[in-house]
Amino acid sequence: MRLLLVEDDLSLGDTIQAWLKLDGHAVDWVQRGDSAQTALATHRYDCVLLDRGLPGLSGDALLASLRARSNPVPVILITAFNALADRVEGLDMGADDYLVKPFELEELSARIRAAVRRGADRAGNTLRHGAIALDPETRQASLDGRPLALTAREYHVLYALMLRKNGIVTRARIEESLYGWGEEVESNAIEVHIHNLRKKLGSDSIVTVRGLGYRLKNDEDRDR
Repeated sequence: MRLLLVEDDLSLGDTIQAWLKLDGHAVDWVQRGDSAQTALATHRYDCVLLDRGLPGLSGDALLASLRARSNPVPVILITAFNALADRVEGLDMGADDYLVKPFELEELSARIRAAVRRGADRAGNTLRHGAIALDPETRQASLDGRPLALTAREYHVLYALMLRKNGIVTRARIEESLYGWGEEVESNAIEVHIHNLRKKLGSDSIVTVRGLGYRLKNDEDRDR
């Protein structure tokens, strides 16, 4: 997943970014609310981790702006404001979750998975397409009930395809889900991940739509 971290504490921000990258996510980190507003206007994120007290534009104002524009991106407030009234206010403003500093990094990862899972418009936790099943909570995938051994990036490519199982996922969207700002993307990196997934899922499991991107094989493909 691609995450936006909005945190002006340099030490904490660096720690969170490093942890989430180890957890397999692409993480863009900004220290100002107005910078976050620009990032959200130009990139698509799976989840936003938002401090409330920020220079430039407060986290509260940024969250209010997102919800006023009906932007449904999951937002987790990460803040030192720990009074009950603060938590109620944050959730009433449209936050999907509220995490008080200091917190355990493992809990942050779990809350991100939960927020994204709740935000996805689907029944149940497990994504399914034909014989493929993927559980975002455990980050496990299977084929015909047999577990699949996927690398972190293979998992995220498959996750992007499963979220749009009846639609096309562009190469740019896949790159955005895998790489943050400043990370070098090799010219054939996406093709390598797709090739490896086809080896594990079946050679015809992922269809290349020339000039557009990729999609999962569907019933119409099987009838041809």
